[in-house]
Amino acid sequence: MNQQALSAFIWSVADLLRGDYKQADYGKVILPFTVLRRIDCVLEPTKQAVLAEYEAKTAAGINPEAFLLRKAGQTFYNTSKLDMTLLIGDQDNIAANLYGYVQGFSVDVRDIFERFEFAAQIDRLAKAKLLYQVTEKFARVDLHPGKVSNMQMGHIFEELIRKFSELSNETAGEHFTPREVIRLMVNLLFVEDDDILSKPGVVRTIYDPTAGTGGMLSIAEEYLSEHNSQARLVMNGQELNPESYAICKADMLIKGQDVSNIAFGNTLSGDGHSEAKFDYMLSNPPFGVEWKKVEKDVRAEHEHKGFNGRFGPGLPRVSDGSLLFLMHLISKMRPAVDGGSRFAIVLNGSPLFTGGAGSGESEIRRYVLENDLLEAIIALPTDMFYNTGISTYVWVLSNRKPMHRKGKTQLIDGSSFWQKMRKSLGSKRKEIGEADIATITRLFGSFAEAQIATILGANGKEVRREVVISGEAPPTAPEGGKVKLAPLSRIFQNEAFGYRTIIVERPLLDEQGQVVVGMKGKTRGQAQPDSAKRDTENVPLSESVEHYFAREVLPYAVDAWIDHEKTKVGYEIPFSRHFYVFEPPRPLEQIDAELKEVTGRILEMIGGLSV
Repeated sequence: MNQQALSAFIWSVADLLRGDYKQADYGKVILPFTVLRRIDCVLEPTKQAVLAEYEAKTAAGINPEAFLLRKAGQTFYNTSKLDMTLLIGDQDNIAANLYGYVQGFSVDVRDIFERFEFAAQIDRLAKAKLLYQVTEKFARVDLHPGKVSNMQMGHIFEELIRKFSELSNETAGEHFTPREVIRLMVNLLFVEDDDILSKPGVVRTIYDPTAGTGGMLSIAEEYLSEHNSQARLVMNGQELNPESYAICKADMLIKGQDVSNIAFGNTLSGDGHSEAKFDYMLSNPPFGVEWKKVEKDVRAEHEHKGFNGRFGPGLPRVSDGSLLFLMHLISKMRPAVDGGSRFAIVLNGSPLFTGGAGSGESEIRRYVLENDLLEAIIALPTDMFYNTGISTYVWVLSNRKPMHRKGKTQLIDGSSFWQKMRKSLGSKRKEIGEADIATITRLFGSFAEAQIATILGANGKEVRREVVISGEAPPTAPEGGKVKLAPLSRIFQNEAFGYRTIIVERPLLDEQGQVVVGMKGKTRGQAQPDSAKRDTENVPLSESVEHYFAREVLPYAVDAWIDHEKTKVGYEIPFSRHFYVFEPPRPLEQIDAELKEVTGRILEMIGGLSV
C-alpha cells in the first residue's frame, strides 16, 4: 500500500466519526490512533523478548528500563501483554484493555497519549459505541517498518496534520506555519553550508523553541535527506500547547528521533534546553502577543543574570514578545570557535522599528547589529499566514558570517513573489511558488544587489518580470511599452541602521527678553534651557553630530546648543523606505484631457435622458 493509499485509508476513519464528532475534532481520534498503530507495529518483532526481560528483571528487583530499551532496539517499549491484534479479539472489554495497553508504554510515549487526552477519547468513543470499530480499522492497517519507512510514515503523518489544521482554520495559525514559508527558511538556513552538509555521516543539531506540530523540524530533515541521505539531523524543540506538543513528539517518534529532545512548557519562563547549544535553529513565534504571563520570570532573568542570561540586551514592551524569542535563539548559538550557528525566525514589522533610541527594542537591535549577527531580512508577501494578513519578515542571523558578509546586512524585498491560492484558508490567500523560493534563495546565497524589472506592454499590462543582478543590463522594453525597475536586494553596512538622538536646547528668556542664566552649581553662569522649545534630532551614525548640527539646526536657530549628556544611540531598520520607488504623477495635460473626455460622455448621457 503506497503513501497516498495509506493516508486515504486512515482518513476513511472520519466516515465512522461523522455525526458524533465535529470535523475539527477528527484529529483528536485519528492522530493518536495512527501513532498507536505505528509503534505497535514497530515493537512487534521484539514484543516477546521485552516481556520476558521485564518479568526476569522485575522478579530480580532490578530497574528494568535500560534492559527493556536494549531488547526493544528503540527509544521506547511496552510491558503490556496486549497488542492491537489481541485488543480486537475481546470486543466486550475493548475500553479497559486499550487503556491498559497504553499505560504499558514507557514514560515518553505515555506522555504523548496523555497530552492527546487519549483516555477521554476512549471514553467518548465507547459511549458512542464506536471504539471497537475504530480500533479494528487501525489494527488492520499494516504500518510495519518493513512496509512503511520512517520517512514515508513521517510524510503520512504530516499530511494528516495538515488536513486537520486546514479543517480548523480558526486555530491553524497557532501551531501551523505554511509549508512553503518553512521551505524558504530552511533553504536560507542551509544554502551557504552545502559543502559541509554533503559530507558522508555528518551530524548536525537543529532546534525550534516554538515547535508547534514540528513542521519546521520535519522539513529541515527532509531537505537534508534529499541532499545527503547519509546526513543526520538531531531535532530538538519546545512547545506550549499540549495537543501541538503531543503531535510534534509523536511525529519525532515516528521518524525515529529521540522524543526526550522535545520539551513541554513555555520557552520564555522555563527553558527546556537550558544548557544546550545548536548548529541551526528555526522559529515562528506568535505575532504581537503580550508576555505579561511570564513577565515576572523574564524580568528577573534580565535583572539578575544580565548578559549571562538570555535577555541581557534589553526587554521589549509587554505588548509584543517577538524579540524575546530572538534573544532566546541568540543565547542558543554555538560559540563561533566551536563552529557557530545560523538561525531563521519569522517576525512581524514591529521589531524592525518600534521603540526610539534607548528603548528595549532599539537596544536589542543595537546588540544584534553591533555584534554583526544579522545576515539578512527578507520581506514576505502579505496574507501568507492562516491567522493574520499582516506583513511578515524572515530574519537570518549567524555568528559565523563568511568574510564577504562581515559588517554588512542584506535586505531582500520578496513581497511581490507570490501566487494566488485556489482556495483561501483563513487569512491565507497567497502562497510562494517553488521558482520564487529558488530566486530568493539564490539572491541570499549570492549576496548580490539586484533589481526587479517589470516589463509592460503597449497596453500598460505586465508582460513578465525579470531579476536584474547588479552590473547586468536591464531588459529592453517591447514596442510601445516600457520597463519599470525597483530595488529587490540591497546591501548595507551595519552602521547604516544606527543613529544618535540628540537633544537640541534653546535658551529660556525672561519677561524682558533676556537669557536666564543659572545662579549656582554646575549651571552657574550658563544659559538655562526652555523646555517648551526643546527638540530632538536623529543623526545617522555615519555622520558627524557637529556637522549635522551646523547644517540642519544653526541656520534656523543660532542660539541653539546640544545637551550632549542626553545623547542616545539607537538602531532601526526602516525596510519599506529602502525599497520605495517614487513615481511622478501624470502630466496635468493628460489628466485634463481625461477629465474633459469623461465630462463630455456624462453630458452626452444627460442629453440623451432629456430627449
